[in-house]
Amino acid sequence: MILATDTEGRKKALAKLLPMQREDFEGLFTAMDGLPVNIRLLDPPLHEFLPQDEPGQREMAEVLGVDLGTVERRVAQLHEFNPMMGHRGCRLGITFPEIIRMQVRAIAEAALNAAARGIKAVPEIMVPLIGTVRELAYTKTEMLDEIAQVNQERGTQFACPIGTMIEIPRAAITSDKIAAEAEFFSFGTNDLTQMGFGFSRDDAGSFLPEYVGKKILDDDPFQSLDQEGIGELVRISCEKGRAARPGIKLGVCGEHGGDPRSVVFFHGVGLDYVSCSPYRVPIATLAAAQAALD
Repeated sequence: MILATDTEGRKKALAKLLPMQREDFEGLFTAMDGLPVNIRLLDPPLHEFLPQDEPGQREMAEVLGVDLGTVERRVAQLHEFNPMMGHRGCRLGITFPEIIRMQVRAIAEAALNAAARGIKAVPEIMVPLIGTVRELAYTKTEMLDEIAQVNQERGTQFACPIGTMIEIPRAAITSDKIAAEAEFFSFGTNDLTQMGFGFSRDDAGSFLPEYVGKKILDDDPFQSLDQEGIGELVRISCEKGRAARPGIKLGVCGEHGGDPRSVVFFHGVGLDYVSCSPYRVPIATLAAAQAALD
């Protein structure tokens, strides 16, 4: 799919990926029978799926039956100087809508297949990295159109909530507009911290210990939420989102979701849930209980 040079080539490759995605989602819905499953659309930049070393590129060329030069050229084309702020997230779907459509079709068909087996599938689809409401509106139109096609083919009425990640500062401060299109927000506080501070999450380890040691910062902001700055963006977004869509579901995903002090803050601004890596769930649960009692 990544090596394809035109839309038809991508669609042909995506048709092969569709049953794999559908099978994955059916497995998720079966395991989570009756519980919500929040699915984030493709987020990483495409270059992450390609080998960057010559032996890996040679192996890929042999497996796919193309010449090495084709792989090398595609790797060079996809190279970005700052990939985490580059062609990823919703930007991929806007450039290549067929990717969105394949993923959404896989989700819808998997949910319908699971329902036919007596499984209650409760998917929620999350669009990553939006900065403007128009990005979300465009993506949502593509998604709803594909869902309508699935329903027409199957004679069904599948529907599910569509929301977005708030991980770009501009999205946080324009959340009243974004809430017109989003049925839920999930705060991606890792990227919100990265873009809010202007710190590279991958490189800041070389100087953040000095900042903490010299009390320039009280904590590593990627470990415990900076409540004064990044937290204020979250608070503004919550207030604007609720004002535009009362009852909107609000949550957070990332390392901060398992940090006790951050969890207390999230409780204070009224988030509905926190999401974190599995080993931090017990800590997050305890922190959430203590915050509720306090």
